[in-house]
Amino acid sequence: MADLPTFSTPPGFLGVTRHDAAARIVVAGIPLDVGTSNRAGARDGPAAIRRASRMLTDGAHPQHWVDPAALDLADIGDFAIALGDIPGSLELIEQQAAPLGHLVALGGEHGVTLALLRALRRRAGAPLALVHFDAHVDTWPDNFGQRYAHGSVFFHAIEEGLVDPARMVQLGIRSPVQREVWDWTVGKGVTILTAQQIHETPAHETAAEIRRVIGRAPAYLSFDIDALDPAFAPGTGTPEVGGLATWQGQAILRRLGGPEPPDFRGMDLVEVAPAYDTAEITALAGATLVWEYLALIGER
Repeated sequence: MADLPTFSTPPGFLGVTRHDAAARIVVAGIPLDVGTSNRAGARDGPAAIRRASRMLTDGAHPQHWVDPAALDLADIGDFAIALGDIPGSLELIEQQAAPLGHLVALGGEHGVTLALLRALRRRAGAPLALVHFDAHVDTWPDNFGQRYAHGSVFFHAIEEGLVDPARMVQLGIRSPVQREVWDWTVGKGVTILTAQQIHETPAHETAAEIRRVIGRAPAYLSFDIDALDPAFAPGTGTPEVGGLATWQGQAILRRLGGPEPPDFRGMDLVEVAPAYDTAEITALAGATLVWEYLALIGER
């Protein structure tokens, strides 16, 4: 890989050419965006993230000293979906995720997370801890009458017992929200760290709060790219001003490393919509955050 110029990197994530679903870590794209409530286009996110990941193939992570591309890693391409059918797509996604080991999913809209949590909850045998970066709480019972749209994923995840809300932390929240939705979320035990709180708090303290909330339970990371401010991630369907800088998301993830990192069992990076991107910065931010995650679990 080091002998190839960056622009010649093979098309898999981080240039990985292995397609074996039996790999310890499996990357898969999920090109679904039927349930988006504003700008569509996240179906093109997986391809854009893979393409942008070519910038991350020429060395090890400078803190964890892990080369994520050298891990037991495969990119198995994109999951099948049921065209125009959200419940049918969720069922297909769950079926395809179920036999995989440690899945890293590239979205696609945030609604895909529900299917991934259903599959992982069954394997884990207990509700999961959850680290959720987003501009939105995503705990609406429905979105504009659609039960399984991208803003209701964690309402259903809590109601179905897929996650333990007492071990769930949301970071970067700042969008308009009905008071009853906020109160329901907090009332279930979810910890919310707003974007404003994160701006006013050193990254190591935010990481310490994540550790406190999730403990040593099996955990899942879901990163909606709109957790980042539109200045850093314009290519998304529901941008909200006042968000995190890319370095903040990166710094928080890096500070979760160390002798006892969280027990992450999977992650997703969702809502990259390249049609609205500028100079590939959103796709590169998404690819880099996935790379950070792989380096973090690789250190473990």
